[in-house]
Amino acid sequence: LGPSGSGKSTLLHAVAGFIRPTAGDIAIGGRVVATPQRAEPPERRSVGMVFQHYALWPHMTALETVAYPFQRSGMPRPDARREAAKLLELMGLGRLSARHPSELSGGEQQRIGLARALARRAALYLFDEPTAHLDVPLRAALQEELAEQRARTGAAAVHATHDVAEALAVADRVALLRDGRLVQVGTPSEVYEQPVDPWAASLTGPASILDVTLERVEGKRMAVHVGDHTVTVPALRGIHAQPGERRHALVRPDWAALDGPLDARVASIWYRGWYTDYRLETPAGHLTISERGAPLHAPGAEVSWRLDRLWPLAEQAST
Repeated sequence: LGPSGSGKSTLLHAVAGFIRPTAGDIAIGGRVVATPQRAEPPERRSVGMVFQHYALWPHMTALETVAYPFQRSGMPRPDARREAAKLLELMGLGRLSARHPSELSGGEQQRIGLARALARRAALYLFDEPTAHLDVPLRAALQEELAEQRARTGAAAVHATHDVAEALAVADRVALLRDGRLVQVGTPSEVYEQPVDPWAASLTGPASILDVTLERVEGKRMAVHVGDHTVTVPALRGIHAQPGERRHALVRPDWAALDGPLDARVASIWYRGWYTDYRLETPAGHLTISERGAPLHAPGAEVSWRLDRLWPLAEQAST
């Protein structure tokens, strides 16, 4: 997971064999496939790739496209076409088997690209932002299909995306990439709930950064000074702080709620359908709170709120 230009596609292309690393080694399943001095070609790496821009062959039908990896593995052409037809039917694409790329929608092209990758029967699949050019309903459907097909094959996968919802939904582990460097690697819940710094917090979801003072830890609760009030929140594992230390603290929109001991003013509201985002001005900084239903307060209104949890970030607050 990373913004545009962070190196996601470059990393996948290096794993696939399209780019040789200038330093370090690449190993797949414990076998080194690339060093700065030598590199195995892509066809010897047991890797299947779904490209961001589909990369379908314009002169081939969907059936021929999916049959090609089977033929490359040495399977006779009739058997390859039969296996390709089975795979297309399994993925609900049988009706498209005679169509060329120019006769397919963007979503259909992307699913044919996925079928071609699965036909490779690889040990590792690489997904290079495969849903980036799809509208929201198609994107959700393809995300589910990617997860189902990967689980069915039992293969490993590296999935590059700038969509945080996609990353959190499909991954066992998420790696945050910035300027070609890994910033954090963890489970989806770890990178969302315990980001290592403000940049990671903002990348992994809606983030309000408040200036707070950590007072003390009492058992499983922690006392925190917010503005002119002291409140208690859960003391999550991994929090290390000295009493009286000022810190930046992450608060997600569902980690706070309206009505409580703290004061704020509504700066703006954003109605999202089944919930409303309130942008609040507080003594500790700007805070976004999500509440179910239509707006109940107008901009400029004085409201109260409560803090249910927070995550102190590594970077100290300025004094």
